[in-house]
Amino acid sequence: MKQLFPSLPADATLGSVYQRFPGKMSPLCAYESLVMRGESDLSFSERELIAAYVSGLNACTYCHDAHTVFAYAYGIDPETIEALLSDLDTAPIEDRLRPLLAYVGKLTLTPSRITEADAAAVHEAGWSENALFDAIQVCGVFNLVNRLIEGTGVTRARSDPRALDEGSLSNLRSASFYTDFGKANGLEV
Repeated sequence: MKQLFPSLPADATLGSVYQRFPGKMSPLCAYESLVMRGESDLSFSERELIAAYVSGLNACTYCHDAHTVFAYAYGIDPETIEALLSDLDTAPIEDRLRPLLAYVGKLTLTPSRITEADAAAVHEAGWSENALFDAIQVCGVFNLVNRLIEGTGVTRARSDPRALDEGSLSNLRSASFYTDFGKANGLEV
């Protein structure tokens, strides 16, 4: 960790930030829980894939690693996420996902350059407006969280999702994971 906030421990995590700033982080945790586990035209795995992809584009190691693990819990190979970051056009994903991921990638890196053609490509791939809006929300949440993590100096060594046991993976698949994590770290959500 970069020691940007002396009040945070040397090995600070997102939970540490929650504990340090509970009043400010509670609304974000509630919204993140809604976006990532609420009703959506996107599956949990698709939302976790977007979270890992956006965090990778932002070079936020902590969130990229964490959501690569979440995506793995839903059956997405970590190598797929790395392939997306190398080349979206050749990554081993369903063709239907490419325009959606292109949209959130562009929204992350060059948001003012989103065009009607970008949205049309998403719709032509069979995604509803609700799905596109949900993808935008995941993108927005993780652009914000990536900046909170980087701005507070939280980092983490790369972890291997394949090293987790089924109990840990099952916990990550919980519909209430984000809310439970917030509560476990002192938030009222």
